[in-house]
Amino acid sequence: MKIIRFLNDHSEEQYGVQHDDGSTTALEGDIYGEYRDTGAAASVKKLLAPIKPVDILCIGLNYVRHAQEGNSPPPEHPVLFMKTSSSLQNPGDPIELPRTLRSDKVDFECELAVVIGKTCRNATRNNALSFVLGYTCGHDVSARDWQIQWGGSQWCRGKTFDTFCPLGPCLVTTDEITDPNELGIKTVLNGETMQDWNTNDMIFDVPTLIEFLSGSTTLLPGTVILTGTPHGIGGARKPPVFLKDGDTVTIECEKIGALTNPVVEEKQ
Repeated sequence: MKIIRFLNDHSEEQYGVQHDDGSTTALEGDIYGEYRDTGAAASVKKLLAPIKPVDILCIGLNYVRHAQEGNSPPPEHPVLFMKTSSSLQNPGDPIELPRTLRSDKVDFECELAVVIGKTCRNATRNNALSFVLGYTCGHDVSARDWQIQWGGSQWCRGKTFDTFCPLGPCLVTTDEITDPNELGIKTVLNGETMQDWNTNDMIFDVPTLIEFLSGSTTLLPGTVILTGTPHGIGGARKPPVFLKDGDTVTIECEKIGALTNPVVEEKQ
């Protein structure tokens, strides 16, 4: 099932089921509990990020080729950082280049996003995927100057500006994606493919990430896990390619769809 969150004609927030023909039917119930497709036609005025995350947990250096392009050894354990919930952005809405706390090195990162569907603590690799509601496209927008030069060795400042976590366009439930580590994933910038790889290159696969993140730690329903990006980021290119005003960037993930956002400068 492909679940979307949207504003209807009355500007009311609603969940729906997106069908292959482009139509939407209304969903009723709790997406973290019991829910069903009513079959009643729904009108989508504006598409929103498929969920409002309670926490956004992010994994760095989690693709073999990406670690290699940065001349970094594979980590012994998953590298964890976080984004604030205020960094969330909807499909179609702009990524803002920070201008008050200025960055001129804003980069793109396509990622598979995992959405936890029920309370999870001390999961094992064998049962980890049973806690997953579904998957969506994630964009870990990253200000490399604040991440690397001015962040005091911490990544969060460069990763958590407003609009730096677009999610969407839909949430695909686990019955349609049984193996999250066999999905093509790419970034397309202004029509040019910049990243094009597969989630099977993850150093720590999705079950391992859930096992690690839930160790002695409660993951609440609505937790989003960004699972890392493959090689091809702008900062590793020669010359570097960073996002600029007027760009359009799309994150595509097999079986999920395309998440597209324009790029603008933050209004002063």
